[in-house]
Formats: sequence, structure tokens, C-alpha cells
Amino acid sequence: MEKELNAEIYNQILELSEVGNALADQDDFRAARTKFEEALALLPEPKTDWEAALWLYASMGDMDFLSGRYTEAAEALSRALNCEDGATNPFVRLRLGQSLFEQGMHGEATEHLLRAYMLEGSEIFESEDPKYFHYLKTNVKDIN
Repeated sequence: MEKELNAEIYNQILELSEVGNALADQDDFRAARTKFEEALALLPEPKTDWEAALWLYASMGDMDFLSGRYTEAAEALSRALNCEDGATNPFVRLRLGQSLFEQGMHGEATEHLLRAYMLEGSEIFESEDPKYFHYLKTNVKDIN
């Protein structure tokens, strides 16, 4: 059963997210993450039951990744993975794989990078550092 947020709370979440996105566009990733956290705090428990949780956790993880905070990124992205549709979200899989890769957790990273590839194809890697796709091609057969 899908629950719907109260319109006032949903609008507050959207406003905070817009501010977070604007801060991210200015490369102020930590301030952006704070806005996404504020938005997430408005969701009732359990947070993973709400559609907005997926993009808020993914946004927080993205900001952590872009800040070089890979452990925190992996934590937020793992939460996103546990939201409805999180397991089939190619961006969540990509960023989680990249975060694990940067922590030297290559086995787990391969799983998530491969799932991102399977969901979206090589296009998902086009705007990323080429090392991730190179790693995947080197370690998994039949990827080109």
C-alpha cells in the first residue's frame, strides 16, 4: 500500500531539495547534503517506506561521494538501496559501487557496478571517471 505525504510536508521536502540541488550545482556538497538531511528528517518512520526517501538518500550519498567521504556515501546509498525501487535504480548501484571501490572493497564494488551496467548499459559510465568502467571491463567477462 502506497502512502502519501501531507502536501505541506511534501512541499517542504521539495523546497529543501531544490536548495540542496542549487548548492550542489555550486560544488558546495556538504551544505547540499545538510539540506537533503533536513528534508529526510521530515519523513515519518520508517523512512524507507516513502518514495522521497530513495532520492534523498541517493542525493546524500552522491554529495558524500563527491566530497570524498566514501564510507558515508556507501552508508547513505545502502539505505537508498533498501527503499522501494532502490535495488533497480542504476544511479544508486553506480554510486554505491564507486564508493565501495574507493574503499578498496572491490568484490562488493564489482557487484554494484555490474548491476548498474546491466540496468543502464555503458552509458551510465560516460560522465564518470573512466577507471570504474575500465575496472569492470577488466574484471568481468563479456563487457565491452
